[in-house]
Amino acid sequence: MFRQMESAGLQDLHFWQDPDTGLQAIIAIHDTFRGPAIGGCRFITYPDTSAAIEDAIRLARGMSYKSALAGLPHGGGKSVIIKPAGRYNRGLLMQSFGRFVDSLDGRYITAMDSGTQISDMDNIALSTRYVTCTQDMGDPSPSTADGVFAGIKASLQFRLGHNELDKVHIALQGLGHVGWALAKQLHNAGARLSVTDIDPVKTARAKTELGATVVSPDEIYDVEADIFCPCGLGAIISPDTINRLRCGIVAGSANNQLADEAMGDALCERGILYAPDYLINSGGLIFVALQHARHHEQAIRQKVATIYDSLLELYQHADADQLATSYVADIRAEAIIHQASLKSHQAA
Repeated sequence: MFRQMESAGLQDLHFWQDPDTGLQAIIAIHDTFRGPAIGGCRFITYPDTSAAIEDAIRLARGMSYKSALAGLPHGGGKSVIIKPAGRYNRGLLMQSFGRFVDSLDGRYITAMDSGTQISDMDNIALSTRYVTCTQDMGDPSPSTADGVFAGIKASLQFRLGHNELDKVHIALQGLGHVGWALAKQLHNAGARLSVTDIDPVKTARAKTELGATVVSPDEIYDVEADIFCPCGLGAIISPDTINRLRCGIVAGSANNQLADEAMGDALCERGILYAPDYLINSGGLIFVALQHARHHEQAIRQKVATIYDSLLELYQHADADQLATSYVADIRAEAIIHQASLKSHQAA
């Protein structure tokens, strides 16, 4: 475990168990040099505790990088709740998780993520003030989708010299909150969609309402399209899938899209433009952080819109230096975090 923490540059790893509610939860704090760690809470089934720990660590690091490149006054953190196998009271479980968050005295601010919803955040808020995405604050999913939409247009502009979506075909993987919101935006802009999801109700809706072509979860990697848009869980660009991709661009909302760092280089070698996930999908974090700081809606929208220019500039840097976009994003984020750590140590 300590080797995992050292490899990821993690500061803290916290565990909480509450037999009364069935809660088993983990909070990973990657860094707090730029401010309190912030990041969502996942509530999903894990095969074992090790998988949950690994997920929390990887996601926390990504949140630090995301916050750094977005210019937010926060470090990165992530929490996971291992979904109980038996019966449980969801409200009481979330209230117990809120006590876990509160025990860290503001070092970590939680938010929605896969498997959690606004009502969960409301229950967490009964036990702590270090929470966002409550009914009063709203859902970050539309802002995530807005940022990915802007990033897709930037990617098209860089690769094809235009950002006219009515001329492109997009293979979209995952129709959850963000994936569905993004699919609707892409459809309204004229894009042709091929979609997949493990839930047949969602794909049937996409076919009926968006005119999308539905393919199986495994077939999505083989779809010939301008853009492969992963909007589900992570680690989907792997040695098993990378050579199957038939696209010129990978740009989507999923976190940790690359199974490992080598996949970024492999995409570059194949001539596939990769939008670093923690940059293109940072709209949700921007919403969460600025809402928590009580910024106005217009300021949030303007900040999310900067993802377009940020991606274009990163692509230009990577192209000029003949480097993988994932590598350029990593070194930029790490430099920002390192500079913040130096200032923190000097102040101490």
